[in-house]
Amino acid sequence: MIIEIATSDFESTRSAVAGGADRIELCANLTEGGTTQSYGVIKACRESFNVKIYPIIRVRGGDFLYTEEEYECMRKDAMMCKEIATDGVVVGFLNADGTIDVGRTANIVEAVYPLGVTFHRAFDRCREPFEAMEQLIEIGCERVLTSGQQKTAPEGIELIKDLNEKGNGRIIIMPGSGVRASNIKQLSHASGCKEFHSSLRELTKSRMEFITPAFAGDTENDHYTVNSKAVNELRKALNS
Repeated sequence: MIIEIATSDFESTRSAVAGGADRIELCANLTEGGTTQSYGVIKACRESFNVKIYPIIRVRGGDFLYTEEEYECMRKDAMMCKEIATDGVVVGFLNADGTIDVGRTANIVEAVYPLGVTFHRAFDRCREPFEAMEQLIEIGCERVLTSGQQKTAPEGIELIKDLNEKGNGRIIIMPGSGVRASNIKQLSHASGCKEFHSSLRELTKSRMEFITPAFAGDTENDHYTVNSKAVNELRKALNS
């Protein structure tokens, strides 16, 4: 059983690792669904933590239909991750008609080899999930992060189960979104999946002693982090 935690900086990664995460999806801007972190953060996490590190390769929030310039930026970010020796990258490219952008995805898989490639929740916006899964298997992606084309994995559990059965070990189906200690065991039994993704993020109060009066009372100085105890509780619930 594998637990992947989405983290947004060095400190949240430290907390996730301390809590027992097996793998990190390293992002920035989790409130936008995750974008690529900086070179410095990715490198520091790679050098500091003995768990698998998979940075997300995503140039912006929003949809997964990218211009040539945006794609070229992401290709370079993916190659940067290979140079840093991360364990893999997380990507997702769609065409305007809702199909998988096979060409761009295959190019990234080939370019970063032997790094692993996870296809992220762009999958939940694709037109034909079973056709898409077969394409991703053919391309060489090692896993799909999905909430079963619903807002949360518990809501999409039937599709997740069917994808896992039809994938039949040829690709890893990893439920994500809404995965918590209270439901992870049930999700495991219902889907047959062995890997699970969660962010478990919580808002942490700023330690600043001085706040300009005009900004008193707002949350602009606060930031999201990961509670190591919550990760540990997720682990215990899955293994119970």
